[in-house]
Amino acid sequence: MVTGDSSLPPKKAIVNPKAIIHQRFGDKAHYNIEEIQESVSNGCPGLAISQKGPCLYRCCLQLPEFSVVSEIFKRKKDAMQSAAQKAVEKLSDPPVEDPSDQLVARLSYLFSNEFYSTCHPLSGHFRAALHREGCINGFVPVSLMTIYDSKVANLCKSIKPDIESKPLEVMLMIMDAATRLSDTVFASKELLSLRRTSPYPPEVLQSVEVSCKQETYVKVIRVPCLTEKIIEPLTLDVSSNNYYMDAIARELGAADASKVLLSRCIGKASSETRLYFHAPKSFQLDVMSEREVKDHQAYLNARASYLSGQDIYGDAILATIGYMWKSCDLFHEDVSSRTYYRLLMNKVPTGIYKLSREAVLAAELPEKFGARSSWRGMLPRDILCTFCRQHRLPEPAFSSTTDGGTKDRRPSEETFKCEVKIFSKHQDLIIHCHTGESFKKQSDAIQNASLKVLSCFNNYLMKLNMSQEKWTNGNGLGLDFYPEHISKELQFFSLVHKSWPGIKANTKRLLAVNGTNQSNSELADTICSYNIDGQDSENFPSNGCLVCICYSVCLVKEGDRELIEKNDEFEFELGSEAVTPDLEAVVAQMGVGQSANFRVELPPQELIFAANGDPTRTLSLLSSGGCSLEFSTTLLLVTEPLEDRMEKALFSPSLSKQRVQYAVQHIRESCATFLVDFGCGSGSLLDSLLDYPTSLERIVGVDISYKALPRAAKTLHSKLSQNSTSPVQGSGIKSALLLEGSITTFDSRVYGCDIGTCLEVIEHMEEDEATLFGHVVLSSFCPKILIVSTPNYEYNVILQKSTPEEDTEDKNQTKPCKFRNFDHKFEWTREQFRMWASELAEKHNYSVKFSGVGGVEGVEPGFASQIAVFRRVWDLTKDGNSSDLPYKVVWDWSSDNV
Repeated sequence: MVTGDSSLPPKKAIVNPKAIIHQRFGDKAHYNIEEIQESVSNGCPGLAISQKGPCLYRCCLQLPEFSVVSEIFKRKKDAMQSAAQKAVEKLSDPPVEDPSDQLVARLSYLFSNEFYSTCHPLSGHFRAALHREGCINGFVPVSLMTIYDSKVANLCKSIKPDIESKPLEVMLMIMDAATRLSDTVFASKELLSLRRTSPYPPEVLQSVEVSCKQETYVKVIRVPCLTEKIIEPLTLDVSSNNYYMDAIARELGAADASKVLLSRCIGKASSETRLYFHAPKSFQLDVMSEREVKDHQAYLNARASYLSGQDIYGDAILATIGYMWKSCDLFHEDVSSRTYYRLLMNKVPTGIYKLSREAVLAAELPEKFGARSSWRGMLPRDILCTFCRQHRLPEPAFSSTTDGGTKDRRPSEETFKCEVKIFSKHQDLIIHCHTGESFKKQSDAIQNASLKVLSCFNNYLMKLNMSQEKWTNGNGLGLDFYPEHISKELQFFSLVHKSWPGIKANTKRLLAVNGTNQSNSELADTICSYNIDGQDSENFPSNGCLVCICYSVCLVKEGDRELIEKNDEFEFELGSEAVTPDLEAVVAQMGVGQSANFRVELPPQELIFAANGDPTRTLSLLSSGGCSLEFSTTLLLVTEPLEDRMEKALFSPSLSKQRVQYAVQHIRESCATFLVDFGCGSGSLLDSLLDYPTSLERIVGVDISYKALPRAAKTLHSKLSQNSTSPVQGSGIKSALLLEGSITTFDSRVYGCDIGTCLEVIEHMEEDEATLFGHVVLSSFCPKILIVSTPNYEYNVILQKSTPEEDTEDKNQTKPCKFRNFDHKFEWTREQFRMWASELAEKHNYSVKFSGVGGVEGVEPGFASQIAVFRRVWDLTKDGNSSDLPYKVVWDWSSDNV
């Protein structure tokens, strides 16, 4: 376990080779980057077509005295550092100019005629300062120097490495350097500003063309120091005759721009979105009295500090305004409450994902990464990197390792594991993810490890008061977590996102199905009523399907509504928890072309304000109370999972239909009247059985997914009610029951059935859970016949040759076959399946025979779907305990009630 030592002294700044060369030669050092394209084998002997490999780089560094060439690297900056290192080694004791002298030289240049004429973020302030009136005319606040000129900032850090977090000390350092330029620059300690001692020549003033707009206004946001106060929209007059820094100073109650400090850029570095705040009365905190320091700390602005990652005191102004490199004109954009709340969201993993999907109210960060082809939005690794940048943390450290196959599995298979480490600014370990989970592709290992780290951060932010012991020992995720090393800005989370923990926790189930009979207890657990309109189609989604919907979300109250989010085409994988639970539950019950509308309770208000609605109207409705959200959605398209597409490409009828026919054959042969489908999902098997004349009178479906069961209820109810009025020949179903629960837990209502089915279910469980199910079903449920099917891994090589469109990554590498579905925890060979089933049968006094569908008996590689049929060879001597009823009734149908 790696821990940091907070007692260690601050680490010294590391001067890299490129910085040394710059200090010695400045602009006389020229780096020339050469791109090298390596060809790779195309894997086809005799084919004279080279394929492009990854881009590599080599750097030639030209100095006045000599030149050096670097080695070849994957990144440009590594090649540049290598060339600089070679140059440093070649130089004998290179002299380095004193950074204090360099700072004086840089200030001299900034106040030169040459600099005034350039398009530079700082030169714009020099020109604007000439429009200031009275005694402050021409004065440029020192606080702007390090913010808008990186060379000044770097020189200050060279003089004192830890000064970056102390803006007041930086200002004093620049003032001291300016006093050495008394002939050309006047330094006012009272104003903390600098001004040229002589005016600019007329030709210099006329050399810059700035468009003059008579009236220019920009919208900004005031962020009060007290978190109890809401943010306030303001409008600033930044017309050409007004220096915008003075306009901000007036809003903050400061005398002028010299009393205003600026934060770093928030969000994108090029956005010029910053926080402006009043400087403390004393510019030297070390000379304050103890009481003055305490009073000063009391005005720490939690929201502004959280956004910027630095200490901000008093009220702050959030604005997007400043001068840019490409133009001499003032750049500005309006900042609204939506901007503010989106900046807050971008500090949280879930928020980053929501914004990447442009679906603030609909999207959720999935708990698991399946296949890249079905993932939508920013990838987990990119989200993690963005999160670290937002909180000024170093880039995540990824470490991948390979594993060979084990004796129990395919011996030649190579798998990948990934570890992730997140460090603090001081290189203390925050998170170490080492789950040990293996994946067939390195990229999948990285993405899944990243997602686990993101989930840890999400959970931590929602439960900031949880003890460290619970995080390090009780998370169960293969994570070592050290929250004491997280920056204090992140500790402001609970003050800023007051209602964030309730986003998922407040969501209840959506289980009511139109036209079905549902238990009263289940109806009481429903969040709202909803309607599904349109004719039923033959195309319904199931877990693993990629669905495309259009949706809109309105804030409603007593007929008054405001559209706050809309998406004309929105894709997600059903069952992956990539959208809010209520939306996923409704879509799971729709057919293509059908529409639905439903209302839900309000999510946290910051999500509503971050959506696309009109802020004024939204605030008005929310302030009046009694509002709810209304979703309207239409299912546009359903794309079947890869597994289904593979099967349809080779088999007619499809494997799923062949499995149904196989089950029907055994039902007829056994004259079964009572059937239980273990892992019934959305009821596809039970629905299909109703199309065949059988002896069945009672059917029961059991599944752990409450999202899939409503779809099953709707389908079965429609067909059973229709059969009751126009019965299918031989169809005598008298009762049907859908139960929510784990098939590894006993329930007396499914004890002693004539026939049990578990088709293509066990591979979605961990192997130890599949074995547990086998023991429970044969020892406790005791079906007379049990049919279990699972994919034959050996057949995958044939199936995957029929679907060339999937996973084009790493084409040229010979790889073992993929599982048919990303959610499969395992896929067994024939030998593995036979061993599993035979051991169960012997232990529980059942006979077992093996067969399958999708293939020919005795022809390699066997059946595509392998089947084991267990038969009980002993008579039941006891009834199931009627008090064992852990399953929850989702739907109960009886022909007597039709």
